[in-house]
Amino acid sequence: MPQRLEFDPAYGIDYQAYDSTSARDVAERIAGATVVITNKVRLNAELLRAVPSLKLVAVAAAGTDNIDVATAQALGIRVQNVPDYGSDSVAEHAIATLFAIRRQIQTYAAAAKDGRWTSSSHFCWTGPTIKDLGGSRFGVVGRGRIGEAAARIARGIGMTVHFAETPGFPRKEDELPLDQLLAESDAITLHLPLTPETKGLINAESLRHMKAGGVLINTGRGALVDPLALADALRSGAIAGAAIDVLETEPPASDHPLLDPAIPNLLLTPHVAWASDRAQAKLASRLQDLVQEAAQRS
Repeated sequence: MPQRLEFDPAYGIDYQAYDSTSARDVAERIAGATVVITNKVRLNAELLRAVPSLKLVAVAAAGTDNIDVATAQALGIRVQNVPDYGSDSVAEHAIATLFAIRRQIQTYAAAAKDGRWTSSSHFCWTGPTIKDLGGSRFGVVGRGRIGEAAARIARGIGMTVHFAETPGFPRKEDELPLDQLLAESDAITLHLPLTPETKGLINAESLRHMKAGGVLINTGRGALVDPLALADALRSGAIAGAAIDVLETEPPASDHPLLDPAIPNLLLTPHVAWASDRAQAKLASRLQDLVQEAAQRS
């Protein structure tokens, strides 16, 4: 947790925080615990069964895919995530990166300092085409809190918003088939959980369906996107750009295909869409509440 948790002394909570925990240290560190707070550290069936005192696993994230939830339920252990702490932060990040790509912010910021502007014969330096977001079509894949928040911001700046059908669920009347949404949208943003139905959702075939000038944004789960297929699509110009905040393995290996600096029009950030100061404060506050609620029950 970037923000330290502070508990009411009246609850007598013995709180121990670790900056990081390797897989080999998990069993020792959770032994005898009543509550475990985790983010990405995995708690499998073997680990959960080894802690008979455990009553609550509080996941400091929106998802619970790192916990064996079925085993926890069978053992009477509550698993509680914090689904809404970062909705606005992630949605704002998605729109901010879209602005950066459509308006070529990185290129123009570099041109202001590398001599292209100072050597210009005009008052400005113009290079790649700048595109407005207003009047463009915004495709949202995933209709949870974050998807709806991104749609709200997009409408506020004049974008036309369409939702895709959610894999594994019946299509609603106002939703489009994914292939149609990809073909018609100027930008696509992904806000889906990782499930067997959504893994690899954006692959070589689906990228071929995207509009030639389209931009892909992923702040959902890294494994929603095939990184090799995305790298190829960007190199070939099949799509105009991509903003990626999540990868299938984090931190990535140094040879990850999307770390190649030669890939054009890729804005890659290190899983920070969630991390605004306001979102972190909301997350810390909710975790404190969950732990204190558990202390009251015991």
